[in-house]
Amino acid sequence: MRTTTLDERATLGSEARKRCTRPSIGCYVPDPDRPNPVDLLASQESVRVPLLLPIRHARMSVSPFTFYRGSAIIMASDLGRRPHTGLMVQLCGDAHLANFGMFAAPDRSLVFDINDFDETNPGPFEWDVLRLATSFVLSGREKGLPERAIRSAAEAAARGYRVQMAHYSGMPDIAVWYDRIDVSVIKQWAKTEGFGEDAVRRLDKSVEKARTRDSWSAVLKMTEVVDGRRRFLNQPPLLMPLPMEDAAADMLRRIIGEYAETLLRDRALLMQRYHLIDIAHKVVGVGSVGLLAFVLLMEGRDPDDLLVLQAKQALPSVLEPYSGRSIYDTMGERVVVGQRIMQAASDVFLGWVQTDRSRDLYVRQLRDMKYSPDPTDFTEKSLAGYAELCGRTLARAHARAGDSVAIASYLGTSTKFDDAVRDFALAYTEQVNADYALYKAAIADGTVAVADETKPTDYAFVSTPSGIEMVDPAAGPASS
Repeated sequence: MRTTTLDERATLGSEARKRCTRPSIGCYVPDPDRPNPVDLLASQESVRVPLLLPIRHARMSVSPFTFYRGSAIIMASDLGRRPHTGLMVQLCGDAHLANFGMFAAPDRSLVFDINDFDETNPGPFEWDVLRLATSFVLSGREKGLPERAIRSAAEAAARGYRVQMAHYSGMPDIAVWYDRIDVSVIKQWAKTEGFGEDAVRRLDKSVEKARTRDSWSAVLKMTEVVDGRRRFLNQPPLLMPLPMEDAAADMLRRIIGEYAETLLRDRALLMQRYHLIDIAHKVVGVGSVGLLAFVLLMEGRDPDDLLVLQAKQALPSVLEPYSGRSIYDTMGERVVVGQRIMQAASDVFLGWVQTDRSRDLYVRQLRDMKYSPDPTDFTEKSLAGYAELCGRTLARAHARAGDSVAIASYLGTSTKFDDAVRDFALAYTEQVNADYALYKAAIADGTVAVADETKPTDYAFVSTPSGIEMVDPAAGPASS
C-alpha cells in the first residue's frame, strides 16, 4: 500500500536527477570492457533451433535497422553498464518503432499500443525511451531522410513521452489504468499537433488495413483444404506442418488444456469450445527466429468457426543480468504478466504453459487485426508524428506500473530530457552501425552463416524421445 504523499513522490524524481542528470543521459561512451557484439548474439543461440539460425542471421543482415531489431541483447548490455535514474517501471525491453501498432481490443475496437513483450522485465524507465528514439534515427537514416527530420523524430519520441507522463502524473491512478489510445485519440492528436490531413488519411488507410488482418485472413494465407480437411500449408522452412498422429501432437493437445488454466474463467470456457485440428511451426520476426513458434488451428462449432493461436517459446529477458532476475516461475508467465501490466487491452486468449522438456511458451491469437506501419513508408513529417505517438504510448504503459509523479518530476517541463535522448540516439546509432559492420564481416568470413529463406527445403519437425526436433533428412537430426 502506498504511504508516500504526492510531494514525497515528486521528491523521488528530483533526487533521481542527482544520481543521473538529464544531460548525462545524452552521453554515450562505449565501456572499455564492452563485450564483442557478435559473441553476445551467439550466446543467445545455444537454445534455439540450429537449422533456423541462418535465417535469423540473414534477416538481421539486411540493414542496420534490422540488425538493431534482432540485437536487443547488445543494447541491454550497454545500458546496463551505465548509471541510471533508479525510477523503475515495467519495461518492454525491446521498445523499437516496429513493436508498436494497432490491434483489436476485446470489445473489437482498434487500439494502438506496444505489441511485443518477449524481453519485458522491471527496470529504469529511460532504457525503453532510449531504445525507442534510437530506432527512429536508424529508420530515418535507412529511408534517407534529411538529418533535421531524423533529429526531430528522436526529440519527438522523448517529448511525447515527457508530455504524456506529465499528463498522467495529474490523473487518479484508476483513470490512468482505464486510459487507452484508440483511433479517435490518434486522430485528435494528429490534428492538434499539426500533422495535417495527410497524417489523418494515412491513419484511415492503416485502420482499413488492420481490419482486414483478422483470424480468417491468417487462415486463408496459411492453410488449404485437402480431402475436405483444412490444413496448414507445407512451406519449409518458414511454415512446417507437424504430424497430427504422433507424440508432438499429443503434447500440444495436453498443453492447450494446461494453458487454458491461465486464462480468466470466462475465456477458458470459450476455449473449451474449440478443438485442435492442425499444427505447424512458423518462423516469425527477426530476433525471434530460431525460437519454437507453433501455430495451432482450432475449430469450433463448424469448419467455418476457426481460430489460429500461436504458442511461442519464451526465454529469460535480455534485461535480467542488469535489472534483476524475473520473479515468475516460468518465462511464459513473465511475458504474459508484463504484457497485461503494460497494455491497456490484451488478447483474450493470452496465457502461458510449459512443455514436457520444460520449455516455456506463451500463447496468443495470431494477427487479430494486428498491424504496424512499414518503416520505409515514413516521410519527414510522418516520422516525427509517429515518434511522438509511440512516445506517448510508452508513457501510458510505464505509468501503469511505475510512479508517474516521480518520473514526471524527473523529466521536468524543459526540453533538457528531449535533447539528451536525441543526443544519445544519434551517438548510439553510430555504435549500432559499427556493430553491424562487425556482423557483416563475420558473415563474410563464414563465422556467421546465412540462408536464403525463399529457397524450399526438406526440413520438418518430428517428435523424438527427447522432444520435438527439427530435422534435415539429408544431414540427420539436429537438437532443438
